[in-house]
Amino acid sequence: METTSRKKRIFTIIQVGSRSDIPSRVYDIALVAAVLINIFIALFETFPQSAPYLTPMRITEGVTVVFFTIDYILRIWTASYLYRGVSVCRARIKFALSWAGIVDFLSCVPYYLPFFFAKSAVVLRMFRIIRILRIFRIQHYADPLKAIATVLKKKRGQLLSSIFIVLILMIAASLMMYSLEHEAQPEAFSNAFSGFWWAANTLLTVGYGDIVPVTLAGKICGVILTFLGVGMVAIPTGILSAGFVAQTESKKSESGEIRYCPGCGRKLD
Repeated sequence: METTSRKKRIFTIIQVGSRSDIPSRVYDIALVAAVLINIFIALFETFPQSAPYLTPMRITEGVTVVFFTIDYILRIWTASYLYRGVSVCRARIKFALSWAGIVDFLSCVPYYLPFFFAKSAVVLRMFRIIRILRIFRIQHYADPLKAIATVLKKKRGQLLSSIFIVLILMIAASLMMYSLEHEAQPEAFSNAFSGFWWAANTLLTVGYGDIVPVTLAGKICGVILTFLGVGMVAIPTGILSAGFVAQTESKKSESGEIRYCPGCGRKLD
């Protein structure tokens, strides 16, 4: 019984705590600070000026990664309180396969890989870049970040539909531009994939400029596709904007900041 109560207390501490729960709030602050320190180290070590500080940075990173590892183990251990109504084993598997669990796992494992494999392996050095994912742990402690995640989850169907439309338009534009420009500049538009690169730059308004149409028909097509690209980018923007407005009003309604007429449901000023 004592073990169960201790386990539940640990669960409440490692979760996002209330202002009245001092140990939980201290733990939250420590975890966020550890994430920010790791991100700072990952950025600062790319500068030549970081050379004299490499040893203390490695020690600091090691300490924080051990902290992340213990945190991950504790979250696996207490997952049954997070996923109620399922067995302990299933709850732990659900957490391990969840987005939060994957981020927590990937924020730890790159640090330990060089101990088991050659440190000179390029793949391992690239894999350590994954540690930047630790910044996603902060979303559990910031309401605006949680709002973004909620909106993306609610609007994922509409967003995927708009992305699908953009992909179809990009494929059509790449094939069209290849047929119009291949003879004039066979090196730039050597195949349909070259046109796809140009279509991505144009429709997404990046404007990289390494491939441009030179024929009159190609330029006219490029102008039309540029206008279409502006509209295509505006579609997911509008979807997300509407989602944020709805989420904000929902939060205000829950907190009592927005009042509604009992009869007609209209918002009251």
